[in-house]
Amino acid sequence: MTEELKVLEAQQVDSGLIEALELFRKKYKTDEKVSHRVVKPAIPFYGREILEMSIAALLEGENLLLTGAKATGKNVLAENLAWLFGRPSYNVSFHVNTGSAELIGTDTFRDNEVSLRKGSIYRCAEYGGFGILDEINMAKNDAVSVLHATLDYRRSIDVPGYDKIDLHPAARFIGTMNYGYAGTKELNEALVSRFLVIDMPSQTEETLSYILERMYPNMRARAKEQWIGLFLDLQLKAEHGEISTKALDLRGMTGAIAAIKQGLKPTLAARMGITNKCFDIFEKEIVQDVVMTRIPEEWTSGDVFA
Repeated sequence: MTEELKVLEAQQVDSGLIEALELFRKKYKTDEKVSHRVVKPAIPFYGREILEMSIAALLEGENLLLTGAKATGKNVLAENLAWLFGRPSYNVSFHVNTGSAELIGTDTFRDNEVSLRKGSIYRCAEYGGFGILDEINMAKNDAVSVLHATLDYRRSIDVPGYDKIDLHPAARFIGTMNYGYAGTKELNEALVSRFLVIDMPSQTEETLSYILERMYPNMRARAKEQWIGLFLDLQLKAEHGEISTKALDLRGMTGAIAAIKQGLKPTLAARMGITNKCFDIFEKEIVQDVVMTRIPEEWTSGDVFA
């Protein structure tokens, strides 16, 4: 059994799904030209129920839309799924200027002739990749219209001036969205109907403990407990509206812990990874108070790592 499938077995994911996933991986081999895009994610995803829902949907050829607040692991899950399925991943970060040219492609002049410079969705369709559509609710109508035929039963892309191409049978799309972020908008029903939707739950002590154990196996138990407690304290304050979600940053926290591993004092690392994510002075003071209750000033790297 491969490393990827052992991860699922360790989380007691349904054995039938693991067997089906193994068959999928054997059936659809990755083209050597894009094998470098099959990437093991930096942060493991923990959550049997969410994994079972995701894997079952993707095996059936469905696309996924992951919704939920910040730091619930939407992008981490998307990256983990691409790795578990053994597929190359193509990330599209939607913003106000993302148009059809970035997704499908555009004409370019090369070797004295006009040719198509393929976009990320085109390459995903060509190689059976997993397209991760980040912040899809920031997409312009121009970009969304491109996705309609790609995401429904037609599974095709019509490239203006060239031809219609059908999606590789292994191609899947995973959209992520934070509801209510600045610059976002409501997704129309036609687009939502092309996805199965998973509302991502908040982090728990169990999920954070799994992540830290996998990323930092030599972390001291007391230190791990305090960092987990710090994240949960901030999460609770954000849910109650006492602070924004700026400091609630799992990547920031794991980055800070990594800096401690290099010998940095824990309070300085926490300042970079958590406190300084806030730019409002009042909010920064609240976050700093929470950090001080969890991370003692006198701690050194040796108090965090054995």
